[in-house]
Amino acid sequence: MKGSSINTHMGNIVINNDVIAQYAGSVAVECFGIVGMAGVSVRDGLVRLLKRDSLTRGISVNISGNKLSLDFHVIVSYGVSILAVADNLVSNVKYKVEEFTGIEIEKINIYVDGVRVID
Repeated sequence: MKGSSINTHMGNIVINNDVIAQYAGSVAVECFGIVGMAGVSVRDGLVRLLKRDSLTRGISVNISGNKLSLDFHVIVSYGVSILAVADNLVSNVKYKVEEFTGIEIEKINIYVDGVRVID
């Protein structure tokens, strides 16, 4: 089990990386301009929109020391400012994941893998 560990005065708390990725993904898809998480097929290089139940495949969680690093592969809405969407995503995810886990986020990388028109 890969996870992050927090030592407290009452003992050790271990949070699985998939739990962090699932929570960060749910926060990300709530952000304005984010259509969803992207999954890139290694075999043919195609990007596809992931369903809500597989959000963790579009996010990677890395832990170095006591700090988190998150990588997001997202699909954004057509016609919105990618910079504004990225700023909104970073601020929301940083605040909510730090509150949820109690672990400081060192870095958030955002990879825009596609643009989609929303009906």
